[in-house]
Amino acid sequence: MTDSPDTKYETLLVECDDAGIALVTLNRPEVRNALNRAMVDDLRRALGDLDARGDVRALLITGAGGKAFLSGADIAELRDRKSADALARINASLFREIEDFPAPTIAAICGYALGGGCELAMACDLRVAGASAKLGQPEVALGIIPAAGGTYRMPKLVGLGKARELIFTGRIVDAAEAERIGLVNQVVPDDDVIDAARALAAEIAKNSALAVRFAKVSLNAASDMPTDVAIRLESSAQAVLFEDDEKYRRMTAFLEKRKKRSEG
Repeated sequence: MTDSPDTKYETLLVECDDAGIALVTLNRPEVRNALNRAMVDDLRRALGDLDARGDVRALLITGAGGKAFLSGADIAELRDRKSADALARINASLFREIEDFPAPTIAAICGYALGGGCELAMACDLRVAGASAKLGQPEVALGIIPAAGGTYRMPKLVGLGKARELIFTGRIVDAAEAERIGLVNQVVPDDDVIDAARALAAEIAKNSALAVRFAKVSLNAASDMPTDVAIRLESSAQAVLFEDDEKYRRMTAFLEKRKKRSEG
């Protein structure tokens, strides 16, 4: 059974199924799901609401209408922003919240994911793209830079040299190139994007939720802290998991299954 889409958000549709897989749909198709302040506020509220449920094992984010995942920031709003708005990190702080969401996040991308849309996708843990997907950071053509995480997340995914090329030129890449350079994990036909993202989420959801969450924390921290600190964090997480009842249940089931196979 799937929860009905939540109607309390102005710019989103939010639902969650019995397996703990949540789907957030960016719902401004008339403007190719451009990111405005209302959507920022809705996304923040949705992340909090989903985290508070306590049963979300994976979070999918997609765009309504099929023409765009998220075409970028709302240019009309962006044009009027001043220095104080940049320093407030309106979009950057939201994307960090997505990056830090306790459960793994998957961007399901059809159509355009440009500027802030590409940055939002990169803030997710994984990216499944439809064949129509086009990704890029064209901000320099508008007199700004990708300042909501683009300059530090893209190099982690595609390497510094390729990131320089894409950001300096503002070039937009298609789905096949995005997969080749590591910007997306998987490319499927457009009609299969949500199903493929759900299948990936289901693979994640069958595992220990606590183990997956600790793995995400360790992976996120590894790129932001010295190796010796990351190692201590990793071993601390493992120490907690070693005492977790689910670890005993899962390992016992594994050993019993192996014993039955050997006896058979």
